[in-house]
Order: sequence, then structure tokens, then C-alpha cells
Amino acid sequence: MVSVDEDMAGQRVDNFILARLRGVPKSVVYRIVRKGEVRVNKGRVKPDTRLKAGDVVRIPPVVQQSKPEQVAPGGRVQSVVEAAVVFENDEMLVVNKPSGIAVHGGSGLSFGLIEVLRSSRPQSKFLELVHRLDRDTSGLVMVAKKRSALRVLQDELRQKRIRKHYHALVAGSWLRSVGRVNEPLLRYEMPNGERRVKVSAEGKESLTLFRCLRQFQGYSLVEASPVTGRTHQIRVHSAWAGHPIAGDDKYMDDASLKAFRAVGGQRLMLHARALEFTLPGSGEAMKLEAPYDEAFAKVLEELEQRSKGAC
Repeated sequence: MVSVDEDMAGQRVDNFILARLRGVPKSVVYRIVRKGEVRVNKGRVKPDTRLKAGDVVRIPPVVQQSKPEQVAPGGRVQSVVEAAVVFENDEMLVVNKPSGIAVHGGSGLSFGLIEVLRSSRPQSKFLELVHRLDRDTSGLVMVAKKRSALRVLQDELRQKRIRKHYHALVAGSWLRSVGRVNEPLLRYEMPNGERRVKVSAEGKESLTLFRCLRQFQGYSLVEASPVTGRTHQIRVHSAWAGHPIAGDDKYMDDASLKAFRAVGGQRLMLHARALEFTLPGSGEAMKLEAPYDEAFAKVLEELEQRSKGAC
């Protein structure tokens, strides 16, 4: 028997059971619910039944499949991620994710940011990503420490009440007149199976606001604030505007990519610089900023030496 507390309330029964029977196939979970072996307050329920605080859930004994041994994150990577935590309270934490680390494992990766956090914080019962960043993008990522905080923050994202501001170094001289790109985006698959995104009338509505911060010889540093949250949104909207993000091997042409490498560029020059949000629980308004990593800052310093100017 498991008693549902406030933090567990609101979950569907099937998701609640799956979280407690790790390794058990979904088909088995749906079967035991359908057959009435799972009971809530001694009554039968459907898989999509929402649990309330105070409910008592009976979970029958089920044989769990042994999972293959996972590669544990090493001490060094745990130290790097812990040192990157820029804010933490009882409800959540915010990490300045390094470029090159995925937010979660999978697709050939043994672990990502969330697995590293769980490994370094074995006492934490609940750690879940609120949103995602591309593997090669650095910057601020929110992680919920309670299910109630996760629900609040994800609802704030859906209501567009959380503001994200990215810094991107893009090719060419960004025009002040280009302050917004409102082009629909469509995900598609390359012949080799790689997933890409393109501007298409068949895509989903997408809006990014842009502001030029600094001009260099051949490049511009811009602030990009996505209003919607589509995959690769800033990268594709920048490229559509004629200014692909430096170091972007998906949306930058080979000649431009080679020229960027010639000035010492080694990474995708996209950084989740700032977050504006309201803290779950207290309602306090927060604004957090994350410094650039060494590779990002070094490129800007090199370009600064080569040219002087402002937008």
C-alpha cells in the first residue's frame, strides 16, 4: 500500500505505477490496472484516473526485469555539474549546463545532466528536468526537486510566463530592423535518420525576438528570446534570417563553418544566458544569469581584438 501525499497528487494512476515498478513493461502495468489488481481506496480505477492527496494505492507484487548495469557518471563530471549549480532551494535548482553534455541519456549516451545530478545526490527522491537544451548549447536549465514544483514550472512555461534569453554569435552583420522572426517550424528526418528542422508552412507556429548586442568583423552577438519553444528554434530562425549561428554544423554552410574554425571556434556559439521566472511556493520574482564558458568567451575576445564596433 502506498499513501499519496501532496507532492504525488495529480498524477495518472498508470504513471504512478510505472514510477514505482521500474523495469516493468507498460503492457504489464496496463494489464494489472485493467484486471483490477491495482486498487485506489479499495476500488477499481482506470489508467488515466488522477490521484488525490490522501488516496491509498494498492500495488500488487510484480516480477521486475533486471536492467542492464548502467555506466555511472564519474566523480569528475559530477564535480563539474555540481559546481555549475547557480541557484538552489527546497523546490528546484538551476544549472549552467556545460556545452557538450546532453540534458539526459539515451541515443548512445550513457548519461546526461539529469543522471549526473541524481548520481551526485542519492538522497534526493525526486529530480526531473523542467525543460531541455540541445547538447551543444550551454546555459541555464531548471530542474525540479518536487513534483509540485515541476507541475507549476511546466505550467508557467506553457502560459509563456517564463522568459528565456539566449546569447548567440551569428555570421554577418545583424540588422537592427530584424527584431523578430515569426516563421513556422517543421521537424523532418534526413535520409540517414538524422532529425532536422526547417521553416515550412506545414510547421508549428514559432516566434523568436532578436536584439543585436555587439558587432564584430564578420559576426554579430545577438540576444534571442524564444516566445515559443520549438526544437532548434533559435538555430533555424537565425539561419532563415541569413545569420546562422557560428559553429552550427547542422544549419551553417561548410565554408562559413570552416571560417569560424579559423578564428578558433570550437563549439556551437549559443548560450542560455538568462532566466526570468517566479519561484514555486514563495512567488518571489527571480532573474538569473549564467556566465559564458571559456571557449565562448575566448572567441568573443579574439573577435574583439580584430574589430571594434557596436550595434
